[in-house]
Amino acid sequence: MEQLPGGRRPRLVSSLGLEQRAWEVTLDEERGRLAWRDPRPPRRGDENCFVPTSEIIAVEETELNKKQRNSGKWQKMGKPHAFTVYYVKKARNHRWRCSDVTFWCADEHLCNQWIQALKELLEMQKSRPKQLLVYINPYGGKRQGKRIYEQKVAPLFSLASISTDVVITEHANHAKDNLFEVNINKYDGVVCVGGDGMFSEVMHGLIGRIQKDSGIDQNNPKAPLVQCNIRIGIIPAGSTDCICYSTIGISDPVTSALHIIVGDCQPLDVCSVHHNNTFLKYCVSLLGYGFYGDILKDSEKKRWMGPMRYDYSGFKTFLTHHYYEGTISFQPAKHTLGSPRDKYACRTGCYICKRSEQQLAQQQKQCGLKHEEEEEWKVIKGKFLAINAVNMSCACPRSPKGLSPAAHLADGSADLILVRKCSRFDFLRYLVRHTNQDDQFDFSFVDVHRVKNFQFTSKLSEDNESNVTDMGKKRFGQFCRDHPACCCNIANSTWNCDGETLESSAIEVRVHCQLMKLFARGIEETCKDEGAYSQSSVEQLL
Repeated sequence: MEQLPGGRRPRLVSSLGLEQRAWEVTLDEERGRLAWRDPRPPRRGDENCFVPTSEIIAVEETELNKKQRNSGKWQKMGKPHAFTVYYVKKARNHRWRCSDVTFWCADEHLCNQWIQALKELLEMQKSRPKQLLVYINPYGGKRQGKRIYEQKVAPLFSLASISTDVVITEHANHAKDNLFEVNINKYDGVVCVGGDGMFSEVMHGLIGRIQKDSGIDQNNPKAPLVQCNIRIGIIPAGSTDCICYSTIGISDPVTSALHIIVGDCQPLDVCSVHHNNTFLKYCVSLLGYGFYGDILKDSEKKRWMGPMRYDYSGFKTFLTHHYYEGTISFQPAKHTLGSPRDKYACRTGCYICKRSEQQLAQQQKQCGLKHEEEEEWKVIKGKFLAINAVNMSCACPRSPKGLSPAAHLADGSADLILVRKCSRFDFLRYLVRHTNQDDQFDFSFVDVHRVKNFQFTSKLSEDNESNVTDMGKKRFGQFCRDHPACCCNIANSTWNCDGETLESSAIEVRVHCQLMKLFARGIEETCKDEGAYSQSSVEQLL
């Protein structure tokens, strides 16, 4: 083992067999990588290979197969000693796979030295989970959750020496209720196998448990919530996997499992939703009123259709073309860098998220919450086809850039998108923009604001508070609900909160910066990524 000057970490360099020839293999702790190269003169097609040590999954002593042993080269030497390194191999479109490479040598001591060095290096990865609590929804999506976990995920956890306690959920809120009972301190993370609904259930249970243990009243909309340091892992197996897609770039069980194994950590903003000082829900992706709320409400009646119900309800809701009157008031997120239209997408190690979180913490330390209450509120009244608040891009396979391409995962803000009343044709143009590269905010009837708090009150709620005789409008609104062909606007829509309906139309929303953490690293940059940026480019723009 080479000793490097200046107290730097040592390197282990050996000539080891790979397949049928010798390769120079280097374990460089200082640079954090395992590399192997062919020492012969370079030939066309030969490549030097390396793996970051942070992406090595496991190392095991291995016996070579009979075909290799019976080859002439093997017969000239004694019993070879071999070990296999399992590592993350990155494929296209942010997909990860578990690959392996087997090295051999004639010296048993050298082989053991390599195994020990690699295992010690893995032990130094303190962010990696050792004990996980796993919740599986066997009914979500196409009812494949249990099979996906047992066939694709469990073998990888076993390979990485991760212990698991598995709970198969039997009814709604099973995972949420269970998280209030278990000893969560014994776990390094909680994993949910299912769709966005299953994630929401686990998130509510975990955040609720932390606030309860900390003595925080969740019904107080201005209460500073305690950050959850226990990470959540998502194994996608549901009808919708928006959160998974927006945080790692793909909805794939194996990729998600590997992000959990290597111990990735991605902080995430969370919105708390209240009505009249009563806590309703937490939200991490979409909080939608109008178009997306109506789709969800209609689709709930058609669960027998499976995932296809969203297409049917979406088409039906588009044809009805209802708009809703109301008042939206919000506080702009002045602490954040950039804007919803600056084209800088949130990526791994996002500079905007780091700087925004630092500025928000400094602002709150200096001024406190009282200053926040005194800050300016902007008020907008109107007729809206859709009101959407997003904490992330909400990207998915059908909308690769999402509802707000430049929304950030952990900057302490939400992008508030207001789509005013317009013609069906114009609204269709707006929806089509979500599927291509064009700017979906480049319409006169669309406004977008980056906010840290907002409130909404429907016209019906305002009228009811001022005049009891307006109950007739409510009854007329009910008539319009029962007869969708009616061209009048319906009095109230429904809020779509991460795929679940909220009963109250009047709500108060607050963004909590980096309240929770995921086993993810954000979407990694690619050379084709238009949203890729450097620290200097962002500072220059701002």
